[in-house]
Amino acid sequence: MRTYFMIAGALALALAGGASAQQAKAPAKPAAAPNWTATVAITPQGGFRQGNPDAPVKLVEYGSRGCPTCGRFAAEGVPPLRSDYIASGKVSYEFRDYLIHGPPDLAAALLNQCVPTARFFPVLDALFANQHQFEEKLEAALKNQPQQVEAWQKLPAGQMATRFAEATGMIAFMKTQGLPEAQARKCLADPKLIARISQTNADAVKVYQVQSTPTFIVNARKVSAFTWDRLLPELWANGA
Repeated sequence: MRTYFMIAGALALALAGGASAQQAKAPAKPAAAPNWTATVAITPQGGFRQGNPDAPVKLVEYGSRGCPTCGRFAAEGVPPLRSDYIASGKVSYEFRDYLIHGPPDLAAALLNQCVPTARFFPVLDALFANQHQFEEKLEAALKNQPQQVEAWQKLPAGQMATRFAEATGMIAFMKTQGLPEAQARKCLADPKLIARISQTNADAVKVYQVQSTPTFIVNARKVSAFTWDRLLPELWANGA
């Protein structure tokens, strides 16, 4: 009986050794492809880029958080853009502020750029998704206190942005996005951040003659597209 168990034990060890050898010889599984949507950086132009910095197709949007057409693109175009093109590394997407609506846009831009870089796009998405509530509060302010609103526009940039952020409820909204009120107010008055956004606007006009939002730039060329269905062929034509 002891001999049997010795043989059985030796057989078990041999089989285990054989299995280990087979496992050792098995080809290693290829590493999973990176999901580039998690890669976000601030660019020298003052924009926020999501995706592969070496993507063959580089998309830039000059946008405004108060622009309805930009809001439509955020709802209809950005989800497939991310899942089908940015995630794979074929396209990078950079959002640059163009303050077509003046002070309210400045307030929203300052608050959005105040969050950690990795949080920029989730907060941008949230601001677009709640665009209507900010617009309603702004319209109420314009209707109920027009003289005050006019006076706000004569204040220094930081104070002006703060007044509009208060009136539209953006400071309160940003608390839901993890930005404390004290930090929000500090960013609204940050001269360096104001200067960076102002420079991005000036460059938009100087380099690309931007006059409306959204304006899309594909591989350094301004394209005649304002919606996802018009933009997509431009991406394809550039190799996406």
